Amino acid sequence: MERQLSWPRRVDRPRGAAAPRGLMLGLAVPLALLALWQTVTALGVFERSQLPGPLDVLAAAGELVARGELAGHLAVSLRRVLLGFAVGGGLAVLLGATIGLSRRAEALLGPTLQALRAIPSLAWVPLLVLWLGVGEAPKLTLVAIGAFFPVLTSLVAGIRQTDRKLVEVAVAYGLSGAALARQVLLPAALPALLTGLRIGLAQSWLFLVAAELIGASRGLGFLLVDGQNTGRADIILLSIVLLAVIGKGTDALLHRAERRLLRWTDTYGG
Repeated sequence: MERQLSWPRRVDRPRGAAAPRGLMLGLAVPLALLALWQTVTALGVFERSQLPGPLDVLAAAGELVARGELAGHLAVSLRRVLLGFAVGGGLAVLLGATIGLSRRAEALLGPTLQALRAIPSLAWVPLLVLWLGVGEAPKLTLVAIGAFFPVLTSLVAGIRQTDRKLVEVAVAYGLSGAALARQVLLPAALPALLTGLRIGLAQSWLFLVAAELIGASRGLGFLLVDGQNTGRADIILLSIVLLAVIGKGTDALLHRAERRLLRWTDTYGG
């Protein structure tokens, strides 16, 4: 009779003031860079047209807000990233589980996938335009490609790095096949999968800029290119700052989910 294995739950230790201290440490470098940026512009190391100051970038943001454009650019880019990440990450989980659990599937699909992973993001653009036109489909597809490979690679590695002794104990308890995968292999690979999802989300933001080169009229990537075409360095820097801030924000949400899902683990916390 098949027995059910239960994973131990970790009891969290009180964090006290660790979270506020960690937040202050995390803000130290951005604030230092902001101060350095302001100092460099104040000293005139670069022309204002080359490197506008932080207040100029803030003024550019206010200009876009006043015209009612900034929120639209943010919403469009966020939607593209989340949809592309969901599609690419979902497919990667299905295919990664198949490859990780089957040597035959790895032998069949592994070499092709490794070759496709080496293709630069911009190399996909003309082919996607040829196949899918210049609408939303090629943009979402390119973002999905960016999310796909980190999730796939991490999940396969997580499954294959499961402790053999753990598997042997599970087999001794009568687990095999789908039950072994569901109760042992996939839970053991969960930390690697969540790391891959975070990397895949970061890759989605990287691929977004390339995606918004495909006939886009809205989005942060479009705003970046439009700033270059019009000689607006303040718009360029604003786009870069927004990509960094929103990318960090989405990663922080995923990291919070990761900590909740991995509460049962007992690992070194630094």
